[in-house]
Amino acid sequence: MNIVWAALITALATAVTVTAMLLVRRRAPEGSYFTDGDRASGVFGVLATGFSVLLGFIIFLSFTSYDQSRAGAEAEATIVAQQVETAQFMPGKTASELTGELVCYARTVAGPEWDAQDTGSLGNSINPWGVAMFQTIRAVNPVTPTEQSAYDRWMDQTTQREQARIDRVHGAEGIIPTPLWLVLSVISVVIFVYLLFFADRAEGAVTQGVLMGSVTVVITLLLLLLVFFDHPHGAGVGRLQPTAMVRTIGLIDTQLKVVGLDVTPPCDEHGNRR
Repeated sequence: MNIVWAALITALATAVTVTAMLLVRRRAPEGSYFTDGDRASGVFGVLATGFSVLLGFIIFLSFTSYDQSRAGAEAEATIVAQQVETAQFMPGKTASELTGELVCYARTVAGPEWDAQDTGSLGNSINPWGVAMFQTIRAVNPVTPTEQSAYDRWMDQTTQREQARIDRVHGAEGIIPTPLWLVLSVISVVIFVYLLFFADRAEGAVTQGVLMGSVTVVITLLLLLLVFFDHPHGAGVGRLQPTAMVRTIGLIDTQLKVVGLDVTPPCDEHGNRR
């Protein structure tokens, strides 16, 4: 959801609730429907406080998940670049094969995988080039101490890369369960209905509109913030982009040119196998 849609949704929700308040105000008694305004305000304070505490806690957890996805994407990109260096110490043509497969892995992450995260269709699918690298490394028989050290280092980095990938994709399908959305929606409606009982024809229309509108704007913006954190990948301001992996792809190309290695990845620019 981009900023324009968020602004439109907020404006529409505010217009609806303010209109409802002004319509109720026409027939409302002077002093509102409550005979004891202080007691009614106290009850509303309990409702608002409970809602704000619950919402604040959820937003905190959602931001933590968002930051975990961001950190996972950064770590995965860094490890891929490190594995390219490790691959150069592998025996025979294995170095070239692993390097090409790492490039394809990075291209897949920055392309099809990120698009799937945006649409929430990634599911439990795996990166096909991760499987290809496993098959390649399984056939390696390290002989020299350098090759053995590189082999051990590669296995460690593979474990780290897979964990970083898990961190990156864990929020792709939404991190807030449906029952929680239902609870938040019901509480929002309860607060809205409760505010209608504060309608008072003795007060000005602007005052009554501000009373309802300010609450509506705050609640709507907080719920939209949750929607943002629930799906952190994709296009839009603040959403996670494959910037780190794209940077790594460029870094790998530069490194290969500097050291004079000619590696042809077995995939196209989007990571699809040739």
